[in-house]
Amino acid sequence: MTEKINQKEINEILWKACDTFRGTIDPTQYKDYILVFLFLKYLSDLWKDAKEKYEVEYKGDKERIKRKLERERFYLPEHCTYDYIYEKRDQNNIGEIINKALEEIEERNKQKLDGVFRNIDFNSEANLGQVKERNRRLKNLIEDFSNEKLDFRPSRIGNNDIIGDAYEYLIYRFASDAGKKGGEFYTPAEVSKLLAKLLSPKPGERIYDPACGSGSLLIKMAKEVGSNDYSVYGQENNGSTWALCKMNMFLHGIDGAKILWGDTLNNPLHIKDDDLMRFDVVVANPPFSLDKWGAENAVSDKYHRFTRGIPPKSKGDYAFILHMIASMVEDKGKVGVIVPHGVLFRGGSEGKIRQALIEENKLDAVIGLPANLFYGVGIPVAILIFKQARKKKDVLFIDASREFEKQKTKNILLDEHIDKIVKTYKNYETIDKYSYVATFDEIKENEFNLNIPRYVDTFEREKEIDLKKTEKEIEKVEAELAEVTGKIKKMMKELRE
Repeated sequence: MTEKINQKEINEILWKACDTFRGTIDPTQYKDYILVFLFLKYLSDLWKDAKEKYEVEYKGDKERIKRKLERERFYLPEHCTYDYIYEKRDQNNIGEIINKALEEIEERNKQKLDGVFRNIDFNSEANLGQVKERNRRLKNLIEDFSNEKLDFRPSRIGNNDIIGDAYEYLIYRFASDAGKKGGEFYTPAEVSKLLAKLLSPKPGERIYDPACGSGSLLIKMAKEVGSNDYSVYGQENNGSTWALCKMNMFLHGIDGAKILWGDTLNNPLHIKDDDLMRFDVVVANPPFSLDKWGAENAVSDKYHRFTRGIPPKSKGDYAFILHMIASMVEDKGKVGVIVPHGVLFRGGSEGKIRQALIEENKLDAVIGLPANLFYGVGIPVAILIFKQARKKKDVLFIDASREFEKQKTKNILLDEHIDKIVKTYKNYETIDKYSYVATFDEIKENEFNLNIPRYVDTFEREKEIDLKKTEKEIEKVEAELAEVTGKIKKMMKELRE
């Protein structure tokens, strides 16, 4: 491949590579094989480019070349590269060869890649079929990533964002194919963009997502900073999704991201001095109304996250919210969380928690979004924004549920919709039929119910009827009806005669 690679072309080639698995493996499974292989090809081409550069620069001085290569972002032994695997693509044990290559890459890059490939098995009979069929599929996959089709060497692609964007493109397509399960690992790009602009992270800040999925939301937040002066933290409960997130961070050049694997609600892992770490910006699209989230452990929670009340065991929405609020820095922390609308008005323990958060002046805004934005979730959702050390006691309500563009099976937010929401939030203003700044007393009068229609009146009243005009139209219709009736009677008479 002599020409620099084009984003659209690479996306199409990668999506076509999925044909190897379509119809035989569920999208939630084959996404892991495609994305891991994309990452392997990226590491190999990165390594090959560096090696070729140093061989020219140091004119065959093997010792100097070796020392230089050992300082690269990733180290790849010769038998772990894509080119080596390509040469072995006809071997009967090609699945084992790929597995061993990934194991050794992990081992040689333990600090960065420890555990990233442990959830993937390229020799799995259950997922890839019996030996003959498995080998055929793996050979097709290897050839789909051939150097003639895909050359990821930095000297060829120029813009490193191309690989990260291709990875994001695949995750988006997999989420679309996976339906409801897709929402478990992917937040739509435009929703991530909206949250990033609403929370507006600044240089030097720490950004945290306690339910980070494949990392798309964290990456949007990081890009919004506008420089490399930030730090990223995340935790993800699903092992395969955690691995995708780790790879996603590296492909976007966020090598310092601290992404940990575990159950945030029952075992938060970002700990400092035996307490929760604190972050400037906390953001999440947690699983909606998670059942069996661990309410039985909340009473003895050593981090005191549930002092305002324990959420219902069948609905973990407020468990995530309380964890996020407990994770804010005390002077200027911000939280942005995507929730189902039930969080705004359900009673019981959730009502008490909601009241406590409002009385403590943590809630800053409630933003209603359109229905059908998320894969497999047709319901409308809302964004809640919380802030530490708020000066005002008002709360802004925005009803953006009617402004979207319909595309095939789902709705999307265009830039104009995002800009309007962000501008309204920044100005913190009341706009007829769109937003309302509610006082604490108004919210209290509504018994701390945050249902948006209680504050933003979007009812379209009928226009006044012009009675005289209507009477004339009725008279005209009656005259026409009388004329037609007369004609019918005349015709009936003629027929009888």
